[in-house]
Amino acid sequence: MEKRRREGDVGGEFLGSCMDCSLLMFIILVLLLESTTATSLEFNFTRYNTRVSSLKLARIQEHLKKINKPSARTIESVDGDIIDCVHMHKQPALDHPLLKNHKIQVPPVRPKLDSRHRNYTSNILSRRAWQTWHKTGHCPRGTVPIRRTSADDILRAKSIFHYGKKTVIRPTYRPARFTEAPDVVSGNGHEHAIAYTGTGEYYGAKATINVWDPSIQMTNEFSLSQMWVLSGSFDSDLNSIEAGWQKETNTEVEILLVRLALNFTVTAGLGSSHIGRLSDAYQATGCYNLLCSGFVQTNSKIAIGAAISPISSYSGDQYDITILVWKDPKLGNWWLGFGDNTLVGYWPAELFTHLADHADMVEWGGEIVNTKSSGKHTATQMGSGHFAEDGFRQASYFRNIEVVDSDNSLSPVQSLSTLAEDTNCYNIQSSYNTDWGNFFYFGGPGNNAQCP
Repeated sequence: MEKRRREGDVGGEFLGSCMDCSLLMFIILVLLLESTTATSLEFNFTRYNTRVSSLKLARIQEHLKKINKPSARTIESVDGDIIDCVHMHKQPALDHPLLKNHKIQVPPVRPKLDSRHRNYTSNILSRRAWQTWHKTGHCPRGTVPIRRTSADDILRAKSIFHYGKKTVIRPTYRPARFTEAPDVVSGNGHEHAIAYTGTGEYYGAKATINVWDPSIQMTNEFSLSQMWVLSGSFDSDLNSIEAGWQKETNTEVEILLVRLALNFTVTAGLGSSHIGRLSDAYQATGCYNLLCSGFVQTNSKIAIGAAISPISSYSGDQYDITILVWKDPKLGNWWLGFGDNTLVGYWPAELFTHLADHADMVEWGGEIVNTKSSGKHTATQMGSGHFAEDGFRQASYFRNIEVVDSDNSLSPVQSLSTLAEDTNCYNIQSSYNTDWGNFFYFGGPGNNAQCP
């Protein structure tokens, strides 16, 4: 009996000991988890607390919750981007007040080639650029890829309100030579080298754009190559759709990337900013990519704002992207094509005033921001950073420049004019041949002996 009691005592002690061990291990596990969480929070605050208040961090976190939608799959790109595969019917566009009951549309018939004109092909050695994140994954059908916004992205802006918004202040006085190209009036340090159509009726435009990695000198500067589809009055009521690539300044710890970029402007009279890329005829603000709701994605392969790869090299391989923007003749939506046969999505007709009918003008070319640091012109490059006269493999180009007519046909531009504010800094030269149709070279280094 005594032996069984002692055995029972030993068993009880062992059981109690095991319970104590389990409790101890549970406590240790909890402490480890708390320690890990605390360390994580401490790391975040340690990273930002010298320049960001805890209140601002909390506001940033709240803003990120609004713009980063839940994903069905997440892809980490080799360039550091995080791509979220968001269900098509949960995408940011549908947060727009005019699109609450919007039904995602079936792609329309693409513009056909006008039989009166040559079907241009390029026999010169240039290749198609794509997107970097494709190297590590893909989004499933029924989802759309969206580049995830980070706290660092927001902190690069002046404020949470300004994040993703584009401020372009234009002067009230316009020199006579700019009156035919209203979107490229120099102001607030913005400089251009562009080709543009005469005033007319346009239902879309297309071009193949050389992709480079221009040097950006200062924070808050950028360099882009894109096309503008415009309608309305520059002074008070302007609509525009813009598509191409852009490179802008980034933080010290992140890579500067060349990204697929979109903009659109909708205004309804001076002082209004009610839809789309919030803007007052370029006198207030606008925003990039998907940072304002409105553009409806329909494709699972192209992420707006994600990096483009590969990039052209000086005297080496050349890479380009083809951009097509056109109006669906039946429903009035403006569609975006990327590459030869990929439809990315559309800007719904409900968002527009003048573009609900047609565009008045189309422009193609480059734009930079010159902050005049230290009183000197910026050394931020446009295109490849080389002047137009350097030609293929050295200067950047737009080729196969076409417009869409009222019968949904693609045809070459009949009259193409060019403009650059200061040809000592950036310039442009247009031409024509049977392979490239209408094309031009453009760009420049910015600051140099003739551009002080």
